[in-house]
Amino acid sequence: MIRKVRMRHIRKKRGRRKIFGTKDKPRMTVYRSNKNIYVQVIDDLEGKTICATSTLNQDMKPELDDLSKIEQAKKVGIKIAELCKENKVKTVVFDKSGFRYHGRVRSLAEGAREGGIDF
Repeated sequence: MIRKVRMRHIRKKRGRRKIFGTKDKPRMTVYRSNKNIYVQVIDDLEGKTICATSTLNQDMKPELDDLSKIEQAKKVGIKIAELCKENKVKTVVFDKSGFRYHGRVRSLAEGAREGGIDF
């Protein structure tokens, strides 16, 4: 495995020892690829995904076409906040999955906060 990816997995494991999602406060996890960003809200006790979205979501595609990746991540954050409200989730635990908290990951988190999610 490439060293950068292996080191991210090590950081992810280290963080997951401390971060755990419950029904009252589920875990919001982020995955960032070179082109897209994915986010899902997970209840770890039941092992189920409550809601999820990404830049590949068909209903978001038209509004994301002319935006930069950071602006796209912010829109995805706002969208996940809307989905959380529909599922009656107000607070989450943020899991950045070993990625640094800057750029697209930070923008997604700020978008989710703007949408009304607390973490």
